[in-house]
Amino acid sequence: MPFGDMLTVNDRYWADLTPADLEMMVAAGEDILECYRVLTKVGGNVVGEILRHEGTFYEWDHYPTGDVYDKDTHAQYYYHAHRGVENEHGHFHTFLRRKGMPKGIEPAPYSGDADVPDGEDVITHFAAISMDKQGYPTHLFTTNRWVTGENWFKAEDVKAMLDYFLIDHAWPSWPANRWISAMMSLFRPQIFALLDARDLKIGDWTAMHPNVDVYEDRDLEITSITAISVDEQLARARQELAARQ
Repeated sequence: MPFGDMLTVNDRYWADLTPADLEMMVAAGEDILECYRVLTKVGGNVVGEILRHEGTFYEWDHYPTGDVYDKDTHAQYYYHAHRGVENEHGHFHTFLRRKGMPKGIEPAPYSGDADVPDGEDVITHFAAISMDKQGYPTHLFTTNRWVTGENWFKAEDVKAMLDYFLIDHAWPSWPANRWISAMMSLFRPQIFALLDARDLKIGDWTAMHPNVDVYEDRDLEITSITAISVDEQLARARQELAARQ
């Protein structure tokens, strides 16, 4: 799974943030640091929390077994690994299911032959969080439809669903669930930029391969990626919030 070209997030994604967005991001960054604090005290990290009690770690399998799902918010995530990803231990995939989606948002029209989820099984993928071998995040990336088996929603519709991602329970780990929920808030501008870049990539790929179902093309896996730093993101969010105030 080669990562490909790294996305630089345009400042306009920061300029579009409201003071309320920035306050949410700062609070999320502080939540992440708090999760790190309590886990570090016992020599742990969020990946270890997910893999604890799961036995042998096999590539491609989902962890924890059965995924993590919040029956109230209908947010979902899992962790897994692929062979051949340099300096990556694995990554989290984040989703929202139909029952948690705002009314009026529908998947993009699809005329291909692949089986896609329907009814209450409709699901969207936000972004994946790449983790290093020490259990800390290094990148965010988006994927083609076939990678996660999702429904394809336009970027603007996925953005409208981002605030609905929340894992608000303690299984398999309260700090891990709190961490991943906060990550989706702290990196809001990056996720928005990645989704826009994802759609541009899909459009360009379709133009270059007009006779191929772009969403099922195994030659297109990673649709956008950017490097991230929790400390740098939190510092900028605080700076932007102070400037607005």
